[in-house]
Amino acid sequence: MKQKQIIDIAKKTLSIEIKGLKSLSSTFNQNFFKAISKLYETKGMIIITGVGKSAHIGNKIAATLTSTGTPSFFIHATEASHGDLGNIKKNDCIIAISNSGETTELINIINYSKRFSIPLISITSNPKSILSKKSTHSIIYKKPLEACPLNLAPTTSTTISLVIGDCIAVALLKIKGFKINQFKKFHPGGNLGKDLIQIIDIMHKGKDLPLSLHSEKMSSSLLTMTKKGFGCLGVVNKNKILIGIITDGDLRRNMNNNLLKKSASEIMTKKPTVIDENTLVGEALNIMNKKQITSLFVCKKNKPVGIIHMHDLLRLSS
Repeated sequence: MKQKQIIDIAKKTLSIEIKGLKSLSSTFNQNFFKAISKLYETKGMIIITGVGKSAHIGNKIAATLTSTGTPSFFIHATEASHGDLGNIKKNDCIIAISNSGETTELINIINYSKRFSIPLISITSNPKSILSKKSTHSIIYKKPLEACPLNLAPTTSTTISLVIGDCIAVALLKIKGFKINQFKKFHPGGNLGKDLIQIIDIMHKGKDLPLSLHSEKMSSSLLTMTKKGFGCLGVVNKNKILIGIITDGDLRRNMNNNLLKKSASEIMTKKPTVIDENTLVGEALNIMNKKQITSLFVCKKNKPVGIIHMHDLLRLSS
């Protein structure tokens, strides 16, 4: 293929996506205003969710919101159905992204939001979809022509979702009066803020640690897991070495009549991701986002000395 052909393809792709973005003007209406108002009123976290390409866009939107003064994190819709729903609290607000609005993996998170009266904001091109109809407020954009020659691969639609996310972040930034000195705290250029705080300064330790001996029955381990409130349980051997972790997802995957009779070592996930106490907060947050986990044990010579939760890191930005 010749140079001119390649350049023409790129220009055509750009032209299609620009046309899609121009159609966004009608999206910023009363529904958008109501969605922003609801997000501004939220006292907890903003949780972004989606599947596939929308999940990647959701991760970026969550990062943009957090760095501009609106604490947020991403939960993959599939993982939500396997335990991560427990990370969504009553004071939070959910933003669900789906071009079609009919993504089946979103059903459980939609039902969860309704069951516990958690506000749900949708970003979709289908006003007649299940997602849109079940949302507290729905941000609707005109279904675009994808830049993909087959009109299949998410291209224009994901660009539109990303821009809507930026518009949400900037609107909230303006309303909250977010200042440049605050912005510097969340970025390396200022050599300030959370990225230079060490985990040892914010971790939970001592009696707060959710730990269980490997031989302990789940009937007892579950009580510890519930009492400590981290949504997970560290499993240690007789030498107090961390050998595994039990999450809500592990419980759901092993849910049967014999669960309470099993030992913690039978339920746990082996070789959990851990960090040391000198890890910087920024590094820990990157690990959590990459691994899509919400808690990390802090270990010293393989022995747990602390634990942090995603909320601990995000609260530094509030």
